Amino acid sequence: MDDTVAHPEEGLLPENLDISIDMALQMDDHTTTFDLEVPPPQIPVELTEDASTDTAASEASSLKRSKPHDETDEGWQTVDRRSAKKSKKDKKIPAPKSTNYPSITFNYNAKLQSKIALDSLRNLILYIFAEGTAPQWVSISQRPQFRKIVAIMVPGLEEAMFKQDVDFSTYNDQPLDGQQRPRVLTSPDDYYPRLLKKDELPDILKDFADMFPHLWPVKTPGNEKYGTIRSPLGTMLTAPADKPKEEKGRGVQPAKEPKGWKDERTRITEFLTMPEDFQANGYVLHPACIPAERRKNYQDAEGWVHTNVLNLSDGDVPEEEIQQGSITAGREVLALDCEMCMTGPDEFSLTRVSLVNWDGTVVLDELVKPYKPIVDYVTRFSGITEQMLAPVTTTLQDIQAKLLEILHPRTILVGHSLDSDLKALQLTHPFIVDTAILFPHNRGPPLKNSLKFLTQRFLKREIQKGVSGHDSIEDAKACLDLVKQKCEKGKSWGNHESQGENLFRRLTRVGKAYRANGGVEAKGGINSGKTSAMVDWGDPMKGAGAASTFPIGCRSDDEVADGILRAVRGDSVGEEIPFGGVDFVFARFRELEAFQGWWNRNSDLPPPDLSGLSLETCVQNLTQRIKHVYDSLPPCTGFIVFSGSGDPREMARLQAMQAQFKKEYNTPGSNWDELTVKWTDRENLELKKAVSVARNGIGFIGVK
Repeated sequence: MDDTVAHPEEGLLPENLDISIDMALQMDDHTTTFDLEVPPPQIPVELTEDASTDTAASEASSLKRSKPHDETDEGWQTVDRRSAKKSKKDKKIPAPKSTNYPSITFNYNAKLQSKIALDSLRNLILYIFAEGTAPQWVSISQRPQFRKIVAIMVPGLEEAMFKQDVDFSTYNDQPLDGQQRPRVLTSPDDYYPRLLKKDELPDILKDFADMFPHLWPVKTPGNEKYGTIRSPLGTMLTAPADKPKEEKGRGVQPAKEPKGWKDERTRITEFLTMPEDFQANGYVLHPACIPAERRKNYQDAEGWVHTNVLNLSDGDVPEEEIQQGSITAGREVLALDCEMCMTGPDEFSLTRVSLVNWDGTVVLDELVKPYKPIVDYVTRFSGITEQMLAPVTTTLQDIQAKLLEILHPRTILVGHSLDSDLKALQLTHPFIVDTAILFPHNRGPPLKNSLKFLTQRFLKREIQKGVSGHDSIEDAKACLDLVKQKCEKGKSWGNHESQGENLFRRLTRVGKAYRANGGVEAKGGINSGKTSAMVDWGDPMKGAGAASTFPIGCRSDDEVADGILRAVRGDSVGEEIPFGGVDFVFARFRELEAFQGWWNRNSDLPPPDLSGLSLETCVQNLTQRIKHVYDSLPPCTGFIVFSGSGDPREMARLQAMQAQFKKEYNTPGSNWDELTVKWTDRENLELKKAVSVARNGIGFIGVK
């Protein structure tokens, strides 16, 4: 519409001209058409307040309406030229069959030389949501379009269950003979995924064909030679740290700085053991590491004490109190080492404690008299003799009292496998730097490097020489020097590929957002951090789930399914989880695991009673839960389901048998003929076969 106003002095029509208008004026609108979602606003055309009366009279006689706001007329509309620029809209979710829809498909050009490793599933998540090399075994299209990823671990799910003619009523009747050929459907040389066809699956598993295109054979990390497998849960929830390859050679090779290495001075507080890592490494939790609501009724175990730290924040030091460039960050650092002697068949008691400060000065070094009689001084390791302890009257309680006076909220304890020393002291402290964790074994947990090896490799010096036993002061100083070196060189120093970062923490730190899910500002990909949720039985705060944004504890698989959907959707009014949910959800269904007898009996959480169910019903319930979760997921969501491992029962039985043999064999005064367990080459071979079976897992990968 023309927005000009006729000048009052230019009368276009005679004043006596009488024109009758019985209908709304039909005028051509020459304004630009705007594609706006709201009604076009107005362009006010108003005259100044000091306009002359002549001007007003001219307006009254003019055909043009200078003030269209003054009266209601549906024949008029107003347009605000200030809104001429189109408003920004959120990126629309692409249509499911469009070329912009994300997908994960098997790369038929891939030349697989082995089954994909469990690490590959974790790295797939990292590639989509954070960083890393693109996987070669699958093709990923439209990576920026992924909105969420949901990964579900289902221990107990086996490949042979997906055979068309499987009889679930007799499935568990076959013997565990170390071979288990009927359980593994594919041959050892069949590394490629199996196409899921609905008419070739058991009725209770047909829904898998609607959710996933393939069944993938997945290899769990482990070593048949040493009879061990790595924790599937730990593997999935630990993002690897980059490390250059080491040169091979004989003996302990001194650590070398990789090409282009630059030291990065790092505060010692960056190496503190995280609360979620304490129990995984054998530590007893200090009350400050326990959530406040559970801390109210906390009581130390009999004979145990804890340092006077109410909250983890009590150890924080204000920046103005920290000397510039200080790697101790205003904290008092003490290295601790203890020596123990045997007071029973499988019982060690404290006999010496040494404490050394940051500059190497000995703060405490005392011998301790155990309450129980010593049956073996283990002098070749402890350095303690009967003559040394004869005049000693200091007790464990005396040492505990002294340590409680020395240790305060700003104290950091340094040591090697300090969990053993603190158990001997029956004491807990929340601020720990453990060199066994800082310098991990190259084959991964639960293996640990010895302090002697670390000292040779990184400090180029020998400790624990001769047959006179260890010197706790020497060992404490070695730990201190290792930590100092780590602080001077940075976090990557001494890391192996097996060492890594909590997956939830990695996604929070370097998670990437793209324009599709982060707006125009995220075009090309920016580090924005990804929110996460750990949905698991029991208390996820006790393990790696403590690093997730929202840990959700459950008591049944139904609660796990509800927890997944809550994490994906968020709370309706954002009571805890913001509306719209989190980016990454990791969950675990465990009822099938319990039914099949795979449940770890050493767990704090007892298995559920499923005696009233059959295997077929248990698998059917599992399938229905997974399908319900899948149907409820929003579009553009990556969906991963995996078993974690194969059947571990025979492996666990043989490992327990081997541990019992070693315990009896290493007991002083034991005779070979009197051992209750025999371990020969035959048992060793059976263990290798059982580990091979336990390493055969399965996985499913798709996009909702």
